[in-house]
Amino acid sequence: MRILIMGGTRFIGVYLTQILAQAGHDVVLFNRGNRPSPVQGVGQITGDRTDATQLKEKLSSSKFDAIFDNNGRELTDTQPLAEIFQASVQHFIYMSSAGVYLKSDQMPHIEGDAVDPKSRHKGKNDTEAFLVEKGLPFTSIRPTYIYGPQNYNDLEAWFFDRIVRGLPIPIPGNGMHFTQFGHVKDLAQSMAKVLGNKQAVGQIYNVSGERFVTFDGLARACAVAAGKSADEIKIVHYDPKKFDFGKRKAFPMRLQHFFASVNKAMRELDWQPEYDLVSGLRDSFENDYIASGRDKKDIDFSCDEEILKGNG
Repeated sequence: MRILIMGGTRFIGVYLTQILAQAGHDVVLFNRGNRPSPVQGVGQITGDRTDATQLKEKLSSSKFDAIFDNNGRELTDTQPLAEIFQASVQHFIYMSSAGVYLKSDQMPHIEGDAVDPKSRHKGKNDTEAFLVEKGLPFTSIRPTYIYGPQNYNDLEAWFFDRIVRGLPIPIPGNGMHFTQFGHVKDLAQSMAKVLGNKQAVGQIYNVSGERFVTFDGLARACAVAAGKSADEIKIVHYDPKKFDFGKRKAFPMRLQHFFASVNKAMRELDWQPEYDLVSGLRDSFENDYIASGRDKKDIDFSCDEEILKGNG
């Protein structure tokens, strides 16, 4: 298949490009050209997707069997792209987020649950609704927290920063909120599984790891992945309402239960996560955190210092 990937040179896009190219697909990337292609020989069109006029000029004469929209956040990002290929594309795969779900007393989230109209991911849901309205042959992927090598969000690295330096790990609340991590390679594999699957057209899939973990459990899993004993780390719980950190981020995840069932994706896409939590965190620690030398970099622990001082 001839496939267009919006992005393709960062995190998810790197893994997806590699998987699709290895499978023999004709892959073309559309991005600003700030980073090299992750696979030699893959086509690349340079442009700014936020400029609708430029997008049409660059892509209107091209034909693609499938499109992966990995980096559209708002409806205005995706609408021009969808309109260009509405009458010709066989499959439009959209990267949404499980962050669209409304908080619920009944967990895990499943596809079809109510969405939060005030969510910062509202643009994702607006885009899904648009794709339905226009009748595009789309599939939407809703991951929870994504981790793994090349992660540009401080997620697992936030824990590693403290673990390798022997520092306390400040966790808001009582540490018993459940969350969910999904390895980026597993996410990319699920996306590749969508191609050619007629059952996936018009569907939404939650994609992440199979199991859920508490904040405290995540800290301990990170310790094990970093080659330490889970008993070695010191976890400090605190009430976040007692502190004002301004625009600084004291903890990398939302203070709520946040996890989703991946049963539908496993059943309908014939997909199975390769990584359990510890093996995935070990992959990230060894092949990214240590490999990049982050363990030796200066890190801002000012929020931690305020927490420890105010928690005494």
